[in-house]
Amino acid sequence: MNLIINGKAAEYAEDCRTVADLLGRPEWNGRLVIVERNGEIVGKEHYADTAFNEGDRLELVHFVGGG
Repeated sequence: MNLIINGKAAEYAEDCRTVADLLGRPEWNGRLVIVERNGEIVGKEHYADTAFNEGDRLELVHFVGGG
């Protein structure tokens, strides 16, 4: 599956089919993020049932603490 995440093309295995699958990957696991898919915000309650299509554009914004 080819996706564009934060402006960069990426290829993911077929087992990465939903937002929940993607956020379960090590690079995103445990992070507080806001997900936008093709210009629309995806609510957390829809992560498990929001399936990707080839070429979807995702913006993943994560929060960083500091001061």
